[in-house]
Amino acid sequence: MPLPPFTFGPSGQILFGRGRAAEAPALVAGMARRVVLVHGRDPGRAGWLIEALTEAGLGVTALACPGEPTLPLLERALATAREAAPEAVVALGGGAAIDFGKALAALIPQETAPLDHLEVVGRGLPLARDPLPCLALPTTSGTGAEVTKNAVVGVPEHRRKVSLRDARMVPRVAIVDPALTDGLPRAVTLASGLDALTQVVEPYLSHRANPFTDALCRAAIPRALPALLALTEREDADARDAMALVSLSGGLALAHAGLGAVHGFAGPIGGRTEAAHGAICGALLAPVLEALSGKAEAGSELARRLDEVSGWLAAALDVAPAEAFDALAHAAHAAGLPRLSALGVRPEHHEPLAEDARASSSMKASPVTFTTGELVEILRAAG
Repeated sequence: MPLPPFTFGPSGQILFGRGRAAEAPALVAGMARRVVLVHGRDPGRAGWLIEALTEAGLGVTALACPGEPTLPLLERALATAREAAPEAVVALGGGAAIDFGKALAALIPQETAPLDHLEVVGRGLPLARDPLPCLALPTTSGTGAEVTKNAVVGVPEHRRKVSLRDARMVPRVAIVDPALTDGLPRAVTLASGLDALTQVVEPYLSHRANPFTDALCRAAIPRALPALLALTEREDADARDAMALVSLSGGLALAHAGLGAVHGFAGPIGGRTEAAHGAICGALLAPVLEALSGKAEAGSELARRLDEVSGWLAAALDVAPAEAFDALAHAAHAAGLPRLSALGVRPEHHEPLAEDARASSSMKASPVTFTTGELVEILRAAG
């Protein structure tokens, strides 16, 4: 079979390994003398970095991202950040905090309103000026946001989550130190881990998959579920390391091959319910895989890849491949993952959510085209 044409753009510098977060202060000092530091809900988790940057002589303006970014939160933070005249942005936290930092780095230099640059609900205009340099340190293993070129922003007025997207938004440096994820609460580990799994499965099944993304996903998918299952039972440094690598691989893969129906749903559902992104993806992954299996033609490339995925999952779950997708859903919910109905998705939401999902940017990489009715059936199965 001939190889498809593809583009694989370079990412920023990636530093991976336990203890590598200690390199952040010197790297930031090499970029700027004044920085905005974005952290998550708990400022105490950023104290070590704020102290180190201050001791290095940098001016630090700390901004909290208490939840998933929204347009009003972003607009308020921009006003504060611009007053500080930063030369770089540092983002320390989960995917939400890193997306927030990337959005600030992109928008601080612009003279236009943030909504002008948002997809779907905004004008989708390109950035007129280069973003500020950004250094990202993820503290969860889920989104891979440290190596992607977009930031997801909630727009409450439209009840949607949409992207701010520009190739220049990839952080200049990503430090993936699995030690920063040690001891995360089980619910966070489970939801973010299922997101990481989804983000190596969907690019592998995408019609945009290429040899580079395939290599990342083939290595990551068999590694992901055994590590995640181990972490639902006990703290395990090796499993934390594995999930950090899966998450990083997923970020690189999705940036170049796209995603699919799981993430096509995630934006509309997240905008309507404010449920955690990882929990949404976890609840939808198995039903979407079942739906893809039902539409894949026998002997097709999609059918072959689905067989591979089911085999990898079955090995981790100790079931027959034909039972893998059902077993994945059962294991996730048995470990505490809520179903969509518990996340606020009601039956009357199904059809409008399906319509919104069909129009989402993530759905464009799906290996098949789903009808609205088929998408409604997926929501019912996940509910």
